[in-house]
Amino acid sequence: MGRLSLPSRQRLFPLTIVIALVACPALSAKNGDTPLEARDCLGGLYLKDMSPVTERTLMLATTTSVDATGLLNVLADEFNKDTGITLRWIAVGTGAALKQARDGNADVVIVHAKKLEDEFVRDGYGVNRRVIARNYFMIVGPADDPARAAGSSSAAEALGRVRSTGVPFVSRGDKSGTHTRELDLWALAGGKPGTAYLETGQGMAETLRIAAERRGYTLTDSATFYGLQGLAGLEPVYENAPELENIYSVIAVDPVRNPSARYGEAMAFIAFLTAPLGQKLIGEFRGKGGRPLFEPMAATPGADLIK
Repeated sequence: MGRLSLPSRQRLFPLTIVIALVACPALSAKNGDTPLEARDCLGGLYLKDMSPVTERTLMLATTTSVDATGLLNVLADEFNKDTGITLRWIAVGTGAALKQARDGNADVVIVHAKKLEDEFVRDGYGVNRRVIARNYFMIVGPADDPARAAGSSSAAEALGRVRSTGVPFVSRGDKSGTHTRELDLWALAGGKPGTAYLETGQGMAETLRIAAERRGYTLTDSATFYGLQGLAGLEPVYENAPELENIYSVIAVDPVRNPSARYGEAMAFIAFLTAPLGQKLIGEFRGKGGRPLFEPMAATPGADLIK
């Protein structure tokens, strides 16, 4: 159980698919989402008649923050106790996670970039998207805030101040959910900086370390930043803004597109994450200093429609 550098798969024919499609006909809809009544139906079906021929495993491609904070270890252990399914995962940026799924290397994804998620579903690779949690993006920088970004009225204004002062801005530059949101904010701010703009091509934790070394600014998710609390030299300068809401979703790989995908196990995982136990684990998870890192969202009315 745990993180892998590359997916390792064995073929398992998920008989659950047949049972679920018969007993929960709403699952056959192709709009990418499963009606709530079908999810309730799935709760009683997702473990029935799975083939015992091989180990029951599930390959997840996940955004780095869920892994780096330690939340995924907690969820994987409880999911295994609850279902007997071993969760394995690769932690990469959202863009790379969705590519892993497109390439047939994952059965399910946890990601946080709605535009990329919609494209993934629209192209026929994903089904049954469910919102599971949220936190917030935040702009962090040197403690003395040389750009005076802390007095900004919007994220775009804060970035504009960084650009105008020539202080380094360190970007992930990896097509992750965080990078995607950052580019949207730069567009609102009138464009990226020139030579002071640095791309790491790395995950959030490493990007934060480089920003600290360069005495620069960066956009981060709050969970990773507070999970690394004590990172020398960086402080939040713009945070807790509705415009920086960061939504995490889980999406199963469509078994029509990829017949080898373990759809039964993927739906078991989705049912687990959206059920009271999974949501409780997400909400009670704490980072250093006892700070909550994720807010459960599955029970929020209309959560799956959040943009």
